[in-house]
Amino acid sequence: MTADATIADALRMAAADLSGISETPRLDAELLMADALGIDRGSMLLMRMRDVVPAGFAPRLARRLAHEPVAYITGRQDFWTLSLAVSPAVLIPRADSETLIEAALAARADTPPARILDLGTGSGALLLAALSEYPQATGTGMDASLAALDIARGNAAATGLADRAALIRGDWRVDGWTAALPGPFDLVLANPPYVETDAELAPQVRGHEPHSALFAGDDGLDDYRILIPALRALLAPDGVAVFEIGTSQREAVSALAVAHKFDVECRRDLAGHDRALILRRRASA
Repeated sequence: MTADATIADALRMAAADLSGISETPRLDAELLMADALGIDRGSMLLMRMRDVVPAGFAPRLARRLAHEPVAYITGRQDFWTLSLAVSPAVLIPRADSETLIEAALAARADTPPARILDLGTGSGALLLAALSEYPQATGTGMDASLAALDIARGNAAATGLADRAALIRGDWRVDGWTAALPGPFDLVLANPPYVETDAELAPQVRGHEPHSALFAGDDGLDDYRILIPALRALLAPDGVAVFEIGTSQREAVSALAVAHKFDVECRRDLAGHDRALILRRRASA
């Protein structure tokens, strides 16, 4: 790149370089450039395209070329209507997971929840998004990772939701884990690990995101086998649970839920993939 190259020039070259490793090379380049400038992407595109390239862009681009996710480089990720801090201690919130919030809003349209639980809260994305939609609700986010809880607490404070969000440490793989939760809850949200141990993943995922939030045994169902039976102790009688699933897991997870006397409904994401299972106590159970 020449010394007089503009931001517009740098973005074209960076997008070409990233085309082999990213499905959104131009967007990645723009987000990294805006971060290097310390401004939002829209302002950069409107006002700064003829400026000189900032010194911080090259190291950010190098990290992305080494398959590090953009969100970890910038430390930010948008989810629902929120801008959240992220780090390698937490799974990066994805647009697909917004399907859980859409499912919850539909499932509780007539009776908004007063108490919400987010199991494996990570960055706090699901809990905080839900609380932003239910201003009268309080919520609890549980995670086994202290580092993740630090991120979630920061996000709760930054979004103005800290006074309604309790964030506690807990590990559902330890016996008696439900005892510390202040239930019953009207809405339970969970995006548990559901990837098969030997699944092929993009380098930016397997190499950078926390494995404890990704992998769940040979068939990817280990955590559902713990969480679904526990719902009886967590849900209010008319409560609803919404679980994220992998695109091929609808039948297996639904069968597990039915075996524990839950009625199941599936909601698809924007790409048309099975993404969220809505669980309610069976009326006759």
